[in-house]
Order: sequence, then structure tokens, then C-alpha cells
Amino acid sequence: MRGVNRVMLIGNLGKDPDVQYLEGNIAVAKFPLATTETYKDRAGKLISQTEWHTVVLWRGLAELAQKYLHKGSLIYVEGRLRTRSWDDREGNKKFATEIVGDNLIMLDKRNEGGSGYHPSAPADGGEQFPGGDMPPLGDEPAEGLPF
Repeated sequence: MRGVNRVMLIGNLGKDPDVQYLEGNIAVAKFPLATTETYKDRAGKLISQTEWHTVVLWRGLAELAQKYLHKGSLIYVEGRLRTRSWDDREGNKKFATEIVGDNLIMLDKRNEGGSGYHPSAPADGGEQFPGGDMPPLGDEPAEGLPF
């Protein structure tokens, strides 16, 4: 039987994405993402628990992150867990578990006179309409729709 390695997170960036370019001009972005769960204890007091995750994005998603994401941005990211290991300078074995994202949706509300990017447009290369170039929505429903 095959395993499933799938992660879905909604959270806020802890700092601006760090983007580096590898050989062949391949972009790689890395940033911390905070997810916070809130629950009530037995006394009815609200308790918040924050987890920090390291997110890694490649190629087009990395460039999108560099251009549009900043500290505090609210995003949905979907991807897989990857654990790396290496030896530090003292010879100690180190481990890092990261989320390698393959889907990203920006959830921040669009600013007036904003960045020219509409957050509801797909981040995976789908059609995007910069700023005011969004086609108008008709006041009347389109005729011939089956619903």
C-alpha cells in the first residue's frame, strides 16, 4: 500500500521570504509560517497555541512569494513534508523538517490601489488579471446557464 505525504496549512509569514537562485537561475524561497490554534480550557479561558513551520517554494512559486508575500501575509500552502539531515561544523548530526509547497493561495484582502495582483487568481499559472483589468461582472445573470 502506498503512503500519503500531504500537508495543508493556513498561517502567517514570520518574516519576508528569503529567495536564492541556484545554478540555472532556479528560484528557491524559504520562510517561517506560523499556524495558531485557539481553544477553551476547562475554565473557559481561551488558549492559543502557535506552531512554526519552515516552508520552501521552488521556481515560479518562489518568484511569486518574493514579489507578493511579506512578513504577516496570510496564506494557504499545500505540499509535502521533507526531512533533511547534515553534519554541523562540530560533527553533530542536525535535522530539519520542511514543507515543500506545490500550491499557494494568498488570503490577504486586496489593498486599495494594491499591488496589481488579485489574490483570488490561481497561483499555479492560471489566468490572472492585474489590478483594474479584471473583467466586469454583469448585473444580470448570463443567459443559457444550466443553473
